[in-house]
Amino acid sequence: MREFSMRPEILEFDPYKPGLSVEEIKERYGIANVVKLASNENPLGTSPRVQKVIAREAARTFRYPQNHTPRLTTALAKHLGVPEANIVTGHGSDEIIDMLIRMRCVPGKDNILCYSNCFSMYRHTAKLCGVEYREVKRGDNFELPLDRLAEAADENTRFVFVTSPDNPTGLAAGVEELSVLAGVLPKDCLLVVDEAYIDFVWPPESYTPLQAFEKFENLVVLRTFSKAYGLAGLRVGYGVMPQKIAEYLRRARIPFTVNLLAEEAAITALEDEDFYNATLATVMSGRDYVRAELEKLGCEVLPSQANFLMFLPPTSAQRLFRELLRRGIIVRPLASFGFGRYIRVNMGTEKENEIFIRTMREIIDGA
Repeated sequence: MREFSMRPEILEFDPYKPGLSVEEIKERYGIANVVKLASNENPLGTSPRVQKVIAREAARTFRYPQNHTPRLTTALAKHLGVPEANIVTGHGSDEIIDMLIRMRCVPGKDNILCYSNCFSMYRHTAKLCGVEYREVKRGDNFELPLDRLAEAADENTRFVFVTSPDNPTGLAAGVEELSVLAGVLPKDCLLVVDEAYIDFVWPPESYTPLQAFEKFENLVVLRTFSKAYGLAGLRVGYGVMPQKIAEYLRRARIPFTVNLLAEEAAITALEDEDFYNATLATVMSGRDYVRAELEKLGCEVLPSQANFLMFLPPTSAQRLFRELLRRGIIVRPLASFGFGRYIRVNMGTEKENEIFIRTMREIIDGA
């Protein structure tokens, strides 16, 4: 077979490994009912109001959407209290990460900085763009090492990425800590705070710098509709950033990356406060329940401000993962994050949480 050349970086790529799907487990084990608690999705599904809008707009999908999703941008500006000119929407927040790195970083010269054992998209995109990716070590108890990030940034560091709340630990950085970090970074360096799970923090004013966005000159905040708004399958997110950076991203991006249905769904999701509040109530009550029950089973559970918990089980994590799968429960083992002894579980409905805990008890007691 004829072979064609590829960039050297591409030859070394490992594909992203998403969590197992419900369909995969049903087919593999012949199980009718599966509880998926692995991908941090919304436990209540998609808002009924959003479902109606998608059905209503389906006949329009032969049309192109408006470029740069102006209606969604206007709705977000009103919702967040920031100027429209500072907002860039994307095909998930992953697209914003990709655009930022591709459009600012010079291969062979610039670098981006993050901490170890974090969300893989920063490393993946940097490598794809031929840009040096650097990590600093976490604290001994998984703490986010903001002081070490500040020390490691140099004149060629274009971005410092901080996921807060962090995936997979659920730990979050406070507004004051992030403000200090932003203030000491090199002149041409942007602080990117990835807030995919920010809806689940409490109290919110203690954690998001977006509430004081006008006080920052070098801040980018990333958010998504995949978690609290239940739109993971439509892939829509956004970034709030300095106006000039936003202008350059809009100039250079490919057109129509947020599809028509995604824009309509996101606008409706922002308006549906009842579904949003029900989601938060379900996640926060479930987080308290699951944490308490896991601790009763001898698990060490990290404090979390996200819609999931990371825990160290009293038995082998891989064995526990396999036994849960056999019983139709999907969780996320964390070997791919470098935490092979740990498991991450997201909050489901009250019934799903109870099934998970009951099954955990059966496996641990029978070990």
